[in-house]
Amino acid sequence: MKAVRVVTGRAVPLDRSDVDTDQIIPSDWLKRVERTGFGAGLFSEWRDDRSFVLNEERYAGANILVAGPNFGTGSSREHAVWALMDYGFEAVVSPRFADIFRNNSIKQGLLPVEVDAELGRSLLDAVAEDPSLELTIDVGRGTIEAPAAALAGPFDLPEFDRDRLLNGWDDIGLTLRYEDAIAGYEQTRAPWLPVAART
Repeated sequence: MKAVRVVTGRAVPLDRSDVDTDQIIPSDWLKRVERTGFGAGLFSEWRDDRSFVLNEERYAGANILVAGPNFGTGSSREHAVWALMDYGFEAVVSPRFADIFRNNSIKQGLLPVEVDAELGRSLLDAVAEDPSLELTIDVGRGTIEAPAAALAGPFDLPEFDRDRLLNGWDDIGLTLRYEDAIAGYEQTRAPWLPVAART
């Protein structure tokens, strides 16, 4: 995955709480075998309503989703993260994330920005009032800012998760940090042990 250091852009205000993964990507979409193309199904049941925020032209091209509290609850499907990223979102801001959703996000390179409830509410209101408002999220500093709205605050990330994002380490990337040690072990392991099949 690519490194995530700073995310800057406009945001979509999703003023709903307790958004679960089945609302993010309905189960009808889980029949796909690829990891791409899920953006078309993002919030698809809600998007049938023409007044739904993602259908508003003024938010077209936004790359940050600002949501209410308790985002990503429900099942552990990675498809929810794939749908958000495939649609074009690079970060999701919320006062609270479900643990599994947060972990899936970190592993895929979608930045979960957990802010306090007051800042979350203020960001939702500011983006709803001004769709051109620019937000800047700095992973290294752990800050989110909307200077034109005089809003700023910290967000917490465990150091391990911060390192993963800053370095672009997915699970394979984490393993490849030890490539030399693995190769050294493979050269000295007992010959009677099984080996991986070569294709």
